[in-house]
Amino acid sequence: MSTAHAPLRASTTLKMQGAFARHKLFVLFLFLLATLVLEPYVENSYYGYLALRIFGSAGVLYAVYAINLRRTVLLCGILLSIPAVLQRLLQFQPDKGTLSLINIILSFTFDVFVVVVIFRRVAMEHEPTSETIFGALCIYLLVGFSFASIYGMVNTLQPGSFYLNPVLNHHSAPDRFDFVYYSFATMTTVGANGIDAVSRQARSITVIEATLGVLYLAVLIARLVSAYRMRAPESSD
Repeated sequence: MSTAHAPLRASTTLKMQGAFARHKLFVLFLFLLATLVLEPYVENSYYGYLALRIFGSAGVLYAVYAINLRRTVLLCGILLSIPAVLQRLLQFQPDKGTLSLINIILSFTFDVFVVVVIFRRVAMEHEPTSETIFGALCIYLLVGFSFASIYGMVNTLQPGSFYLNPVLNHHSAPDRFDFVYYSFATMTTVGANGIDAVSRQARSITVIEATLGVLYLAVLIARLVSAYRMRAPESSD
């Protein structure tokens, strides 16, 4: 009986692997979205934060797998992913010193690398597909995380660059999630209530991110609409 069902199980496994391979960027998007959603709920728990770091490390490794790199670029991606994985695994507690700055820089470098590679892939697509759309969404989320790293670097090099409103916050110094919150609130032009950029450098970077966020959405939407309009006459024929 088991022998008779073996070809069916093998066929099902191959179909699942094929579907998984065709939707790599969708899975990467879920990794990034889960990281964004889960972080504030586990940051106060050691084991929860450890689990999130392991999950983030898996996301780093999957990002290298998902973006289909050539051999030379793949080598660069692997080399960049190693310190990024170590940063996510070893840095359990926030540190305001040199180690924290190095960790932030390594994480930021890897995020930028993945953004550039996915952007090239999305830009080279002549017809938008679901993978193209999820690739663009991955870029949007990665840009938000990258700017959060930049804000962390600015605040580490220049303490006091950001002000936390004591009425709305239970802590006096901004942490990692405060910068993530500030970054995405800035990029979406919603506005981050409770945290403000104080130094000129922090304000300048804030303006740059807000501008990039608006321009990216405008260019992305315009490109998708244009591509769909070009496909409409073909489908009608």
